[in-house]
Amino acid sequence: MSGNAHEEVVRQIIERAFNGGDLSAVDELLQPEAVDHQEAPGANFPTHLKQVISMLRTAFPDLHFEIQHLMSSGDVVAMNSVMTGTHLGPFRDLPPSGRQIQVRHMHFVRVVDGRGDDLWHLWDMPGLLRQLAPARSAEPAA
Repeated sequence: MSGNAHEEVVRQIIERAFNGGDLSAVDELLQPEAVDHQEAPGANFPTHLKQVISMLRTAFPDLHFEIQHLMSSGDVVAMNSVMTGTHLGPFRDLPPSGRQIQVRHMHFVRVVDGRGDDLWHLWDMPGLLRQLAPARSAEPAA
């Protein structure tokens, strides 16, 4: 499989599963025993990813990932993306705020036999939580 074909696997996970909400794409595009090395060590990654996508799409119904950079070396694909959406549903313990969010993500995906097998990723969760935090009221003057 060529680097471009590996990149297309990752692109399809983003476009179909995250942007389109097609959870069947997760089963189609990830190995059944794929591993997420950051988020849920030891958990079944495809199952966990479907839960994450559902949670994100509930909290941010207009969820969209824009791929900024996508490149590969051997069987590993590197992706830099920006997640945007409007906070219209609960997220963690935060009620809907109506706020627009923008969050950067970095992913490295190893592709084996045409399907994602290993994932390493970072995303700016502290930045997201700051964007969703309730506005602090001004302290009254003494």
